[in-house]
Amino acid sequence: MMMLFNWGLPFFLMMMGVLIFISNRKHLLSMLLSLEYIVLSLFYMLFIYLNMLNYENYFSMVFMTFSVCEGVLGLSILVSMIRSYGNDYFQSFNILQC
Repeated sequence: MMMLFNWGLPFFLMMMGVLIFISNRKHLLSMLLSLEYIVLSLFYMLFIYLNMLNYENYFSMVFMTFSVCEGVLGLSILVSMIRSYGNDYFQSFNILQC
């Protein structure tokens, strides 16, 4: 029962994040938040896996560092998009435009 809880909960959280990511594609901010939710559930899954194998948690800290860098990159894209277009709607700008 505990094994199902240990692996079922992070998998359920990740699937909920993917469902939110797929269903909510209008704003860039909501997409970035759902991506961060998926990364946090992956971090939780990695932490459980490393604890089960009695490994050190150094790799989980490296993973968390990369996820923070990914979040900062997404926020910088959001800020530049809001400064140039005025909002974070995907329908308001053309990707092919230079």
